Amino acid sequence: MTVTLVTGANKGLGFETAKQLLALGHVVYVGARDAERGEKAAAELGARFVQLDVTDDTSVSGALAAIDATEGRLDVLVHNAGVLPSGTPDGPTALRAFDTNAVGVVRVTEAALPLLRRSSNPTVVTVSSSAGSFWAVNNPDRPEYHLPTALYSASKAAATMLTVQYAKSEPGIRFNAVEPGFTATDMTAGFEGGRTPQESARTIVRLATLGPDGPTGTLQDENGELAW
Repeated sequence: MTVTLVTGANKGLGFETAKQLLALGHVVYVGARDAERGEKAAAELGARFVQLDVTDDTSVSGALAAIDATEGRLDVLVHNAGVLPSGTPDGPTALRAFDTNAVGVVRVTEAALPLLRRSSNPTVVTVSSSAGSFWAVNNPDRPEYHLPTALYSASKAAATMLTVQYAKSEPGIRFNAVEPGFTATDMTAGFEGGRTPQESARTIVRLATLGPDGPTGTLQDENGELAW
């Protein structure tokens, strides 16, 4: 049985990712900051719940300790929790963006590493964004070129770099970042359009179910590896 943790999984892309992994037979832990919403989502999915706020060290260590006590290992970690800052960038907004989108990746990864090392096929997927790709935002033919999302883009660039660096320092674990595609969720409500979470989650699930010979240290979308 594959033991999986998805952060920020009480709604949207995280919820759908958890749903698809459950359908593949995974034991899925829904990580959510809000206990009431998280428990409701887990009950609806038939998953397990852990209270997990990626910006809080105590919350993160408690969540991984709970999974350790019950399962003794972690096979798949999906970093899905994230924020899309709005309005004029300022210091507090920047700190919140990086604390959730980048530092949160460090907090959860570091707490999860001892459990991942006990897995026979450990995999980590970071839900990043091509909005954080230097190649994409400097290419006039790409939609990212026109996105006014400085803090989101910068924090996702950091998340992708962290993924690549973890892949180097932990060669026994596959680390990949994913651009799931522009998705219509609560987070993107300020932008028009977007495809369904069901469609976008498929790319996350593909990277979350890699075999031992799968790639590591990459940024990918549904078409394969992306420049960044």
